[in-house]
Amino acid sequence: MPKKKTGARKKAENRREREKQIRASRANIDLAKHPCNASMECDKCQRRQKNRAFCYFCNSVQKLPICAQCGKTKCMMKSSDCVIKHAGVYSTGLAMVGAICDFCEAWVCHGRKCLSTHACTCPLADAECVECERSVWDHGGRIFTCSFCHDFLCEDDQFEHQASCQVLEAETFKCVSCNRLGQHSCLRCKACFCDDHVRSKVFKQEKGKEPPCPKCGHETQQTKDLSMSTRSLKFGRQTGGEDADGASGYDAYWKNLSSSKPGDSGDCEDEYNEYEAEEDDEDDNDEGGKDFDTETTDVFSNLNLGRTYASGYAHYEEPED
Repeated sequence: MPKKKTGARKKAENRREREKQIRASRANIDLAKHPCNASMECDKCQRRQKNRAFCYFCNSVQKLPICAQCGKTKCMMKSSDCVIKHAGVYSTGLAMVGAICDFCEAWVCHGRKCLSTHACTCPLADAECVECERSVWDHGGRIFTCSFCHDFLCEDDQFEHQASCQVLEAETFKCVSCNRLGQHSCLRCKACFCDDHVRSKVFKQEKGKEPPCPKCGHETQQTKDLSMSTRSLKFGRQTGGEDADGASGYDAYWKNLSSSKPGDSGDCEDEYNEYEAEEDDEDDNDEGGKDFDTETTDVFSNLNLGRTYASGYAHYEEPED
């Protein structure tokens, strides 16, 4: 029988497990909480933007730069990791920085670990908005990831994209390779796959995870667990709606086609001629109305109604006999 674990041994194993989880969580920091993607307010123009070495709007240098890797604004010199030694002195401002990242456009402190590891692990290295195709250098906002397809999104398009992300590029939930119902959905390709066609020889499935998409390799999800909807068209053969019968809603189209006559090729020319004739009639009516008004004024020009209020006469001005 194995020996019974003592209390000290249990505590040591629990401590090692917690330290392992902490190290794993440090490597998988949420993009919105990463120091290189933190929110910053410019000291000069007071505009809020992503953490940058220089303001995106006025190009001014910030008084308290934030390290893009560790997120600190002051170097305490508690370890010998600093490339520039400053024994007994706390360094802030430009005395703390050591480089500017080419990907996230933010300061990196003069710590040896930050300088050597940030450029290789920068989460914004390939950050380009999937909607507007703008990178970090093309706009001043922060970068986010979609909760469904995990693509990069800028601050302007994040809500609009996520509201329309769970829409398939098809009119049914059927598999793209066969006629069966797709049980696995790829939110990047916007397609459904059945159990047979979701298997791929190129992308291998990891144990305990959903099978990858055979097209792009992104992890698929169960269609029943998502709020997936199909593509809807408001033009063409679907304008009839639910009343449309026949082969995929073409019944209304064939009815209209059969009701038309063979000699309808000149309908457009006839309509155009009628339209021109109506315009000519309206012009003639306008000219005739003007002549009628002039004739009416000539008839009543010599009419004398005597002394009236309109002629400036009032009853109290009548002379007494």
